[in-house]
Amino acid sequence: MLRTLPLLLLLVLLSGCLLLSGEETSIDLLDQSGNLSTTFVSGEGSEERTLRVSEGETTLHVIVMVSVESGDLQIEMLQPDGAVVFVLAAQPDTQLTRSAWVRSDAQGQIHYRVAARGARNGSYQIFVQP
Repeated sequence: MLRTLPLLLLLVLLSGCLLLSGEETSIDLLDQSGNLSTTFVSGEGSEERTLRVSEGETTLHVIVMVSVESGDLQIEMLQPDGAVVFVLAAQPDTQLTRSAWVRSDAQGQIHYRVAARGARNGSYQIFVQP
């Protein structure tokens, strides 16, 4: 039991960690509209991320597109309180799109979670519009 305790502790610490090798991200946002585009070679893990879209709280129309060559890639759009607005889970060699109205927090950030399991050659785009 004492030998497995350090391993269990390490797994708990890494459970909120996302490793995307070869990650390239571009952001083009102006006046509550624009997009974020991310591509990567391989990915493993999960992480909540934010994207600053305004100077304060607002509601924006968000469109998400996701694709992956193999493995699993999932994007969850979140409300400021952590409630899930929608989940978009990529299937190999198929691009999926979904949209909804999402609120930003008091700092003007929208929240989303990226989860990858054995993902290869993946990408996601987040478009925002007033």
